[in-house]
Amino acid sequence: MLKENVEILLVEDNPADVILTLRALQKKVANQIHVVRDGAEALDFLFCQGVYSGRNPSTPKVVLLDMKLPKVNGLEVLRQIRSDDRTKLLPVIMLTSSKEQEDIIASYKLHINSYIQKPVDFKQFEETVTQLGLYWMVVNQVPLLQR
Repeated sequence: MLKENVEILLVEDNPADVILTLRALQKKVANQIHVVRDGAEALDFLFCQGVYSGRNPSTPKVVLLDMKLPKVNGLEVLRQIRSDDRTKLLPVIMLTSSKEQEDIIASYKLHINSYIQKPVDFKQFEETVTQLGLYWMVVNQVPLLQR
């Protein structure tokens, strides 16, 4: 079920990472979170198309985007977000297991707001996501046109 006023869009295909991320975010950040499992679904959500065609067209406050996704990879999702006036200013954080320099460089060339490698250790992962959520949902300010 889709909640209205989604503030965090989590784009993640790994069920274990979804559970850990949601648990970490919900500990300190009580924002509306919506999860999509692949890049195509993320684009449908953001651009209100396909199964999301009836969705309120407001953008989330932040997108947590995995790099390696089925159907459409994270870099292509980012490319499409940045090429559309409705979403070009949307904060996007690459939250991925990839530590490859070419992935980091490609993400920053496409104007990613932050690139975070997922820690392998559960406690570190939880702390990283908690801090990430607090910063982007409480501290960071987004332009009003994005809301």
